[in-house]
Amino acid sequence: MSAPAYELFGPLDALLGGTATIEYVLLGLLLANMVTRVFAHRRNVAEAAGGNVFRIRPLIPGLADEAPGDLTRHPAHVVTNLALLLASFYYTTLHQHSGIVFTSLVLGVFITDFFEFESRCVDFRRDLDIEPPKGAIAASLLALLYVGYLSLFQFIAPVWSAVV
Repeated sequence: MSAPAYELFGPLDALLGGTATIEYVLLGLLLANMVTRVFAHRRNVAEAAGGNVFRIRPLIPGLADEAPGDLTRHPAHVVTNLALLLASFYYTTLHQHSGIVFTSLVLGVFITDFFEFESRCVDFRRDLDIEPPKGAIAASLLALLYVGYLSLFQFIAPVWSAVV
């Protein structure tokens, strides 16, 4: 893809060296988000099974709305969620169409993660089994398909154009 006619973020644009690099960054962040989701789920299951809840300080002061004895969010998963969201907003400044589509998918992942965590907290309070975050996994896979298409299609483009 061609470089944009302007540099909105100046040094950040120069550091990333064009739009192809940010697509790989998005792919890496999304894969990291999926891995941290596994760690977060394992931690929540361990918290529910053992009864000992890991207490962490909230990332943003004043947002400690969890009840005592509730499940906690995994800090690495929170960081990857926020980094993925900010990187998708940055990608929107480079390519409006694909950036808006990807940002919509990432917002879907973000919102799904938020509500599925709250659902797991309710399951924990009612002594139900903690289920895996199926909705967030599905939303992540959909976002992975799209960002994979954006970043990796150039490698199969010659074969694809020969067939289609």
